[in-house]
Amino acid sequence: MPESVDPVTTVTVAGPHFDDLAVGDVLDAAPTQTLTPGVAAAHQAILGGRWRLSLDAPLADAVLGHGDGALASPALVCDVAIGQSTGFTQRVRANLFYRGLVLHRPVRIGDTLRTVTRVEALRENRRREGREPTGLVVLRITTVDQEDRPVLDFRRCAMLPLSPGAAPTGHADDLDRFSGDLDGDALRAAASGFDLAAYRAALPTARHLGGVADGTVFDVQGGDVVTSAPELARLSLNVAAVHHDAAAAGGRRLVYGGHTIGLAAAQITRALPDLVTVVAWEGCDHVGPVHEGDTLHGTVEVVGREPTADGGALVRLRSRVRARRADGTDDDVLDWRLVALSA
Repeated sequence: MPESVDPVTTVTVAGPHFDDLAVGDVLDAAPTQTLTPGVAAAHQAILGGRWRLSLDAPLADAVLGHGDGALASPALVCDVAIGQSTGFTQRVRANLFYRGLVLHRPVRIGDTLRTVTRVEALRENRRREGREPTGLVVLRITTVDQEDRPVLDFRRCAMLPLSPGAAPTGHADDLDRFSGDLDGDALRAAASGFDLAAYRAALPTARHLGGVADGTVFDVQGGDVVTSAPELARLSLNVAAVHHDAAAAGGRRLVYGGHTIGLAAAQITRALPDLVTVVAWEGCDHVGPVHEGDTLHGTVEVVGREPTADGGALVRLRSRVRARRADGTDDDVLDWRLVALSA
């Protein structure tokens, strides 16, 4: 008689549905990631960006000290942290907003990032006949470096589907309480890691923000085509299926939101080439989807500024981005309110 064989078990590998989550759930098992020169170069090739401290290692050493080389692009740091949070959002249908992001310290090439993600709020959307039931989850994302020093702290809101046949969850948390208001002391502390006198000395002919009045709007001529979208998702450890698999996105892959933000940041460095870095996001809303092949056009508004004790300024900016589609139509896709550091 032949020996009996146990049946093979098939395990589905996918993230949670909305109804699988509870406030207080924690994800802390995402791989840590070292920001190597290769990672930085690949990221730069996809998004561009002309941050001087990320391109010029001697300048970064003069401004940041320690002889540790170039500053990691603020877009790269944020993309890695977001990617490390996507274990909860592998089934995401859309990302709606980011709130209250602060880059607490300069991150250098060679640093290693580790991220913990917590579920802070849940709200089921109103059900509509003929539509997949969904809910909104607000995630608190905190990132530290290899010495457990704070690097990032922010919230992200994602839309997730409920599992097939799931009963109403009753989740109805108030999401309006996540305003994105930034603490002034935290902003000043984030800016304190940069020697602005050294930056000015290295760039004696730079305008910085001299002569640029609050309220000025820069219309950045020449758009940026969106390419290498799945490559950026892979680079940043982003496992959301809609960025990799057209079937998961209803027939056409969605571009990861950080890709749109990164191209907007590159346009900011063209409008204001002497900015030092980004230190915070008050808020960032994805107001429309982006697809590979779209061309992004943006404006940058100087909203206001707060002088720093060392002669620089914390500058509030607003970036608005429109996507030119393959059929020639234009759609608003991004409204980003950020704080940059000027020397």
